[in-house]
Amino acid sequence: MAKNLLIVESPAKAKTINKYLGADFEVMASYGHVRDLRPKEGAVEPDNDFAMHYEVIDQNEKHVAAISRAMKKADALYLATDPDREGEAISWHLVELLNEKKILSDKPVYRVVFHEITKRAVGDAMGQLRTLSTDLINAQQARRALDYLVGFNLSPLLWRKIQRGLSAGRVQSPALRMIVEREEEIEAFQSREYWTIEADLLTKSQPFIARLTHYQEQKLGQFSITTQVDAEKAEKTLLDAAVQNLTEEAKDHGAVGVLIVTDVTKKQRRRNPAPPFTTSTVQQEAARKLGFTAARTMRIAQQLYEGIDTQDGPVGLITYMRTDSVTLAQEALVEIRDYIGQRYGQDKLPPEARIFKTKTKNAQEAHEAIRPTSAMRTPDSLRGHISNDQYRLYELIWKRAIACQMKHATINTVAIDLSCGVQNTFRATGSTIADSGFMAVYREGVDDKPSGTGEESGEDERTLPPLATGDRVDLRGIRPEQHFTEPPPRYTEATLVKSLEEYGIGRPSTYASIISTLQQREYVELEKKRFRPTDVGRIVNRFLTDYFNTYVDYDFTAKMEDQLDAVARGEKEWVSLMQSFWGAFKDQVEQIETQVTRKDVGKSRELGPDPSSGRMVHAGVGRYGAYVRLDPEDPEGKPRFASLRAGQSINTITMEEALTLFKLPRELGETSDGEAVSANIGRFGPYVRYGSKFASLGKEDDPYNITLERALILVDEAKKREAAKHIKTFTESGIRILNGRWGPYVTDGSKNARIPKDREPTEITEIEAKELLASAKAPKSSAKVTKKKAASKKVASKKKTSKKVASRKTPVELARKKGEEDKP
Repeated sequence: MAKNLLIVESPAKAKTINKYLGADFEVMASYGHVRDLRPKEGAVEPDNDFAMHYEVIDQNEKHVAAISRAMKKADALYLATDPDREGEAISWHLVELLNEKKILSDKPVYRVVFHEITKRAVGDAMGQLRTLSTDLINAQQARRALDYLVGFNLSPLLWRKIQRGLSAGRVQSPALRMIVEREEEIEAFQSREYWTIEADLLTKSQPFIARLTHYQEQKLGQFSITTQVDAEKAEKTLLDAAVQNLTEEAKDHGAVGVLIVTDVTKKQRRRNPAPPFTTSTVQQEAARKLGFTAARTMRIAQQLYEGIDTQDGPVGLITYMRTDSVTLAQEALVEIRDYIGQRYGQDKLPPEARIFKTKTKNAQEAHEAIRPTSAMRTPDSLRGHISNDQYRLYELIWKRAIACQMKHATINTVAIDLSCGVQNTFRATGSTIADSGFMAVYREGVDDKPSGTGEESGEDERTLPPLATGDRVDLRGIRPEQHFTEPPPRYTEATLVKSLEEYGIGRPSTYASIISTLQQREYVELEKKRFRPTDVGRIVNRFLTDYFNTYVDYDFTAKMEDQLDAVARGEKEWVSLMQSFWGAFKDQVEQIETQVTRKDVGKSRELGPDPSSGRMVHAGVGRYGAYVRLDPEDPEGKPRFASLRAGQSINTITMEEALTLFKLPRELGETSDGEAVSANIGRFGPYVRYGSKFASLGKEDDPYNITLERALILVDEAKKREAAKHIKTFTESGIRILNGRWGPYVTDGSKNARIPKDREPTEITEIEAKELLASAKAPKSSAKVTKKKAASKKVASKKKTSKKVASRKTPVELARKKGEEDKP
């Protein structure tokens, strides 16, 4: 029998670690968080020092029970949950639950922390046991309480003032603001025309291109030439100047003029490798190079960290993937440098190991950067043992870690100035890689470059012919090129993550859940892999910036993160932090609740009068989404409403498009039974109506042009489905026997009862149907009924923490996916 019980978060990790520990240990998984706040009002009590009330998560009750049974037989408890605030909280809650059951008694409890799952790392961690960290627990508690109070107060307000199903969050909402403000920048952008002039040149060895930099002794800026007239005038002037040097020999070769080399500047520059990955940078790079979402990157990284079955047995392939650090352990540096020397040669190694400094504050324990647990475990050696997605991400992490310790790249650059007459200068630039250094292994991806720079990105080689001052170069032609400045690009996942980190909004471990929440709430849409705010997202943002601007302000959010980090470092008391936030926030919520109406929030956009009736047309967002509205003919009449179609926005819809929407419902004709058939768009999408029943349209169908023939096919299919669903009806009682998703059942319209498998549904009598309904369970209420659990108020006395936990510091972990902090 195992004498010791060790708890980790996932079964995959448990399987890997179990191989490293002897028979004295039983390794079990908590399956993530075990408790969460009660999902109802009052789970956090601001008037009682922010006391929290929580309960075991339904799906984890069986895992808690299994851990409890195992602990009764064990002599000691080892808590090896993840090395961060969330992991610390999970361990704390397990201890509390076991203490409530009086299972721990005098048994010792140890906290085990490792940042990679290898035999060596696990062995080292078991030799460095500690107690639970009160500071990390308090920081997690404060974060959870803040997120709950913001979500449970703002979200119902959004429901009442805009529409049901909306949510706001402490970090989610500033992220939405960032996307909306970028969209507003794009809409307000005024494009400007500008022209560049290039010369096509040719030497005996190769053609190349030069750009005009000085014209009539004036250095050109981006907007020095802004019209086609000016560009063509400059083209003629330059050709006239170049032809002055034209020789018969050059003319025979097809030249229209000659330029003279006036200066050749050669330089050599170094490019150093990027640091190893942090959570943020691996999400950005995986988005750029692999097309992965942040959520997909973190999911795959978790798999690589927890352990993969290789030819050498199960092993964690990378270090812990939630980190802000760019430092590497000494043993990792030694191994990486050994590998570089063996594989690429000593000339690819710098004299000493590169040491990168972490710029982001990290309130967690001293993490490493994300790196392979062994540099010698190359990506190719793992083929056949890991999936394609795992291979691609591991290769990215492995290459970045190897490259960060390699020699700098040396790049030769050359700039050649050529005169065209005495007042005009063209410049050609080129570069060659003299020594690839780290670039032989890895090149960092790039985001969008600003428009109109006239510069090329990356380190691609652009060679120029060997030229010296005084050399003559044949001119083959001069090309004016028209350009227009472009608005700032919409955010991609990579650029959004980068901006969130730069502004200090949230923590890298939460970025994936922030982005997922914005998409799930339909506040943003992905269009060509870039985020575009929806009409609902924009009105939610407008409401929050109009009435809660302080709390969606970037600086406020970043400062709150800093204060939470200070709690984790033991520099700030969490209850005082909560008190400083809650008072003003509560007052603001109460003021908006009473003083702001739905009409104030949902201000519509006037499109103008309908040309045929003169009635005003508006576009806005209501309870059921974006709409257009046609005012009634008289004040007592009712306005007409129509939902916007996919891809339409209240901010850009035109009068013509709006009037088209009012064409619904379209009367199409009748069924063979004389039922009227029409097409329309409703709350749940486009549909065909026949009589009093409905049939949804397919993805390829459009209610604005669907034919009666196609509609009748949909009606026929709907009738067949209805007929197949219906088995029997008892006219007097109204009880029906239907075919459902999980088989035949009895229903009276408010209560359902399954029919036993050994009974034939068609043979059920009305009396038997009533008996089945009477014995069936009552339907669940829409409000979740949960069992109350006693909320223990202090850390178990049998186990010391880094400092005493006061009774008011009862922490609560998140029940949802780690880091998903913004959902109410």
